[in-house]
Amino acid sequence: MLPVVVAIDGPAGAGKSTIAKALARALSVGYLDTGAMYRGVTWAVLRRGLQATDVEAVARVAREVVFVQTADSLHVDGIDATSAIRTPEVDAAVSHVAVNSDVRGEMRERQRQWIVEHGGGVVEGRDIGSVVFPDAALKVYLVASPLVRAQRRVAQHGGDVAEITRAIAERDQRDSNRDDSPLRQTPDAVVVDTSERTIDEVVADIRQLLTARLKSS
Repeated sequence: MLPVVVAIDGPAGAGKSTIAKALARALSVGYLDTGAMYRGVTWAVLRRGLQATDVEAVARVAREVVFVQTADSLHVDGIDATSAIRTPEVDAAVSHVAVNSDVRGEMRERQRQWIVEHGGGVVEGRDIGSVVFPDAALKVYLVASPLVRAQRRVAQHGGDVAEITRAIAERDQRDSNRDDSPLRQTPDAVVVDTSERTIDEVVADIRQLLTARLKSS
């Protein structure tokens, strides 16, 4: 039997990490935050004093970096970088790293290997259903209003709502227009708006969707 993959995609602040982690817990399966992987590469790049726009140097770091990742933590080259990858410095540089095709190729292979090692799981990101796991058992595309997304980021990390809203819009633009694996909703993905819904409500809906898909397959 092939590993069952639930792919959760969507823009920044739509609730991907929160929902995916809660869903994995409810299903008693593994959870992989692919965004943390790109942030981990970015942190490693900055720690080495390199420029995020240096395509070849960044690709080399992506091939060499060692991750130890759990649902709640990320160690990069033996250092706990769980908090460090969420800093404004990494926020400002991660999109440049994420558009690097060599980086994306390396991360895709690591993500697919993770599924093999864990026998399936819930994977969240921006190209999971469209590129990494196009045959996922269920593809969910989470959305939320721009204001709600900004408010969530401010609640988590502080800052100004208007400034965060602009930053999110810029990130959406870069993610949606990059040449390699742009952010997009696939035709077979189920769109779920998290703006006015609780975590438990969204998780319950996704579990029902998955059960229906598995019964019909």
